[in-house]
Amino acid sequence: MFTERTLSETLELVKERHAPDALVLDSAENFESLPPAQAEDLLLVTDSVTPVTHPDDRVPPNSPEVLTRYASSDLVVGMPGDGSVVWTHQTDPPVVVCKPRLEESPDAFADFLVAEALVEVGLGEPEHFLGLFGSDYPRFAAACDDLLSPAETYQVAAACYDAYLGLQTRETFAEWEGPLFEAWADAGERLEPRVDGLPGEMARGGTSFAEAAELACSAVKHAGELPPPFEALNTSVYLDHGPEYAVEWVERTVDALLEE
Repeated sequence: MFTERTLSETLELVKERHAPDALVLDSAENFESLPPAQAEDLLLVTDSVTPVTHPDDRVPPNSPEVLTRYASSDLVVGMPGDGSVVWTHQTDPPVVVCKPRLEESPDAFADFLVAEALVEVGLGEPEHFLGLFGSDYPRFAAACDDLLSPAETYQVAAACYDAYLGLQTRETFAEWEGPLFEAWADAGERLEPRVDGLPGEMARGGTSFAEAAELACSAVKHAGELPPPFEALNTSVYLDHGPEYAVEWVERTVDALLEE
């Protein structure tokens, strides 16, 4: 199921600097979350596996089933919206897993996605928003109940966490040179017009709030400017105050959208 990925010299340098102990693996199959049997195959290439767990009261009853599984004692690697590259600290050493669909990306951008995962592994942050929000997540989800479905609430929470990580990684990306920097900058330039147009798209009903949040927050790691109401997630204040700030932001934002 898993084979060690051959890294370019540039990616080896990123790995050495940010996550020297991590394994970078290729998966034989695409996945959203690894099936249990395949997740257990990670034991064949790592020293140990310790599934993350969270108290039951941190997962609202109407949450997507995959979030309930992730919070339980099951080993769940990969979650909705994770993209072509996923990483986990549930193994020792940590692993970065590249899905086959990564090969559909241009080589430079594929390398950027692997490098991004290595930088995120090195942050020491939780691998999922539930690890950041903790006991604050039920309040976050409750704030969304009157506007969003459980799946959309999950999407917004994941977007907020993407922004939280992006605030920490973008300075590293901006210091890179060569193809990695160019891939990072090019992706940001491609996102810019789409992000700028989000308020109009939301007003016309062409883009949902959850979809807009996902797109806007993905621009944070590219040092892009965000339009309202997402610009509040593109600040050092969010980084300083974390989940409490995100909960207050979503409460205010959802209230404002319900009043429109």
